[in-house]
Amino acid sequence: MIIEVNNETSTRQLGEKLGSLLKGGETIELVGDVGAGKTTFVKGIAIGMGISEDVQSPSFTINRVYDARDGLRLAHYDFYRLNDAGIMSNELAEVVNDEKAVAVIEWANIVEGVLPEQRISIWISAPSEEERRFAIHANEALLQQLA
Repeated sequence: MIIEVNNETSTRQLGEKLGSLLKGGETIELVGDVGAGKTTFVKGIAIGMGISEDVQSPSFTINRVYDARDGLRLAHYDFYRLNDAGIMSNELAEVVNDEKAVAVIEWANIVEGVLPEQRISIWISAPSEEERRFAIHANEALLQQLA
């Protein structure tokens, strides 16, 4: 499924819609260049999950965890600065198998072997300064709800 948005607010709203549909146990892989809008999208996911805390990019801390609605947690990872995930692979393996967690991973290629086959993959491209194109690969039921 391809969804195109034309501003930062729409990017956040798309993330919010996805976040409202999450039930826990999902793994979301975000792929896109620096500045594509990955963190803005995650801020929307957080809003949709009932998180009021300010979501920040984990580029320097590698991960951040936020408490969400219904006893869920949002675990946001950014492996941009790593060549080898090391011990973070073990932590991520636990999170992706936790039914009360939603794992969102930026630059996931470094932990490809840890990611479950059944995951939501979102490729974000920026055709212009404001526009974003989201190529979303997920199960059909989720895609129908997101449309």
